[in-house]
Amino acid sequence: MSNKNGFASGLIAGIAFGGLVGGLFGVLIGARISDDTEAENLLDRQDNEKQTSTKEAEAIEETRQSLEGKIAKLNQVIDEVRQQINGVNGTWEKSERSPSE
Repeated sequence: MSNKNGFASGLIAGIAFGGLVGGLFGVLIGARISDDTEAENLLDRQDNEKQTSTKEAEAIEETRQSLEGKIAKLNQVIDEVRQQINGVNGTWEKSERSPSE
């Protein structure tokens, strides 16, 4: 009977010790996995932010170039209209001055 009592107490001690060691390993491994996961998530977020900022920069650059082209066209049209107006004003003034001279 003493063997049965020794077996039962050893089994209980083994279960307690195994549970304690398993719990510690579980916590340590879980913390490392969590840290690795958080580090990967952080890296992924940084990569996404870099990609997003790169895409935003490209979109801003495209918009800027488009606006510069439109501004150049507007300036060209404004210059053409000024030349036409000056031409009309110049001929009008010349024709007005010619008969009075």
